[in-house]
Amino acid sequence: MAKRVPITRVNKFFGSEDFNLQTEMGMEWLHGWLNFTVVLYRVDREKSNVDDVYAEAGKGEIRFFPPVELKGYVSIESPTNESYGTGLVERLEPGNMKLSIYKKHLEELMVDVKYGDYIGYAETEDKMRYYTVSNAGQVTSDNAHTILGYKAFFRTFVCTPVQDDEFNGI
Repeated sequence: MAKRVPITRVNKFFGSEDFNLQTEMGMEWLHGWLNFTVVLYRVDREKSNVDDVYAEAGKGEIRFFPPVELKGYVSIESPTNESYGTGLVERLEPGNMKLSIYKKHLEELMVDVKYGDYIGYAETEDKMRYYTVSNAGQVTSDNAHTILGYKAFFRTFVCTPVQDDEFNGI
């Protein structure tokens, strides 16, 4: 059994009660006031049919767990204009999505977001844009993801847009 050591480095000014209060207030603000909702499509890696050489799944061979609605803070980066070859062919690519979700929210829903999962975000009432998780936000020990360095309270995922022929919901 692992040894449990209480975090006491900032207890004089900030402890577990303060951390829990800050987390609850932040979740109330994010979930209640801002109300960004995304849909998580988790890939079922055991049931997906992958090839033996590259461990990749072909079109239509990826299996998913039931979709889960998540609340988080969504930030869409500006689109980039890519040119190919000598600049005669250009394509305007949608920007990446950064999605920040409280760790407590993920724990309450008993879900984890992993590299390769898909995220759906409603851009308008009739248009859903899909992204794939390219950074699963596993490292949360930096100051940006902690409250006063006490402990981590959220994860940030970087998601790249996908074309309709790759994924368009299930």
